[in-house]
Amino acid sequence: MERLFNNIVARIHTKLKTLFKLMKSYSIFCFLIVSIFVDSQTKPLDSLIFVNQNRIRTDLTKITQTHKSRNFQNIKTLDTVASYIKTELSKVCDSVVFQPFSVNSNIYNNVIGSIGLNHKERLIIGAHYDVCGNQQGADDNASGVVGILELARLLSKEKLNYRIDFVAYTLEEPPFFGTKQMGSYIHANYLYTNKIPIKGMICLEMIGYYDERKGSQKYPIPEMKLMYGDTANFITVTQSDKSGNFGNEISTSMQQQHLIKTINFKGNRSVSGVDFSDHRNYWFFNFPAIMITNTAFYRNKNYHTKNDTIETLNIDKMSAVIEQLFLSIKQLR
Repeated sequence: MERLFNNIVARIHTKLKTLFKLMKSYSIFCFLIVSIFVDSQTKPLDSLIFVNQNRIRTDLTKITQTHKSRNFQNIKTLDTVASYIKTELSKVCDSVVFQPFSVNSNIYNNVIGSIGLNHKERLIIGAHYDVCGNQQGADDNASGVVGILELARLLSKEKLNYRIDFVAYTLEEPPFFGTKQMGSYIHANYLYTNKIPIKGMICLEMIGYYDERKGSQKYPIPEMKLMYGDTANFITVTQSDKSGNFGNEISTSMQQQHLIKTINFKGNRSVSGVDFSDHRNYWFFNFPAIMITNTAFYRNKNYHTKNDTIETLNIDKMSAVIEQLFLSIKQLR
C-alpha cells in the first residue's frame, strides 16, 4: 500500500512539474490563456441544415480558378474576383459598394455588402481575397471569403438588432501586410474617422484545412500541445485583451453549438500568429475583434505555396465552422 501511495504521489508531482513548466512558458502572455474544448459532444457533420455545400464549392472554384493569381501585381484578376464577390453579395444584401483606395498609383478595391441599414451599430464580418505570390490560395484565403458569402446569404434572412457589413479586403498579403496600405486598415480607419459604432469585428482567416493525423498540429509554443492536443481537427476563436465581451460571447456560443471542436485562445501580439490577419487593424483602433482560424501555417503546410488548392480542403468541416458561426451571430445580444 505504501508503495502504491508513493507511486501516486510521484505521478502527481510529475504532472505538477509539467504544469509549472507550461505556465512558465506562457509568461510571455499579458493575461490568461483560456481553453475550452468541445470534442466528445460534437454532432455528426450530416446534422448541418443551413449551409449549402454546392454554393461553397462553386464560390471556391470561381475565386481560385483564375488565369492569373489574385496577387497585388495582377490588378485585373483582383478586379475580376472583386466583381464576383460584389455580384454574389448583391443577390442578398441591401447595399453593395466598392471601397476604392490608391497604392503606388494603382487602384484597389475592398467590397462591402450591408444588411440592416436602419441600425446604427454595426457588426463587421471580413476576409481578404488576395493571395501571396502565384498560387490558388484555396485555404488562404478563398475559404474565408466563401465564409462571408455564405454567411451573407444566411443572415440576410434573419431579423437582427444591428447592421452587418460583409467586407472582402485586398492587400492583406505581403508586401503590404502590417502597413497602412492594407485594405482592412483602410476600412477600419474609415469606421474610426467617421465615429461609427461597432459591435465587433469577426475575421475569417483560413477555415478550410484539417488533418485527423496525430502530430499534424503545431504551435508557436511547443508546450501548448499539452493543452490543445496535436491533431489538427479543430477551429480556434483567437482573441486579445481588446476583444472584450464580444469575443467571449462569440467563442462561448460557438462552443455550445457542438458542430466542430472549438478552442478559445487568448494571447497578445508577442505570440507569433495572434495578429496575423485583418483583425489586427481593428485592434489598432480599439474595436473589439476576433479571428476565426484553423491556425494557418501552424497546421497547413501548403501555406503560401502552389499546393494550397481546393482538393486539400475539408468542405464538411469548413461548412460546420460557417454554420456554427451563423448560429452564434444569431444569438448575439
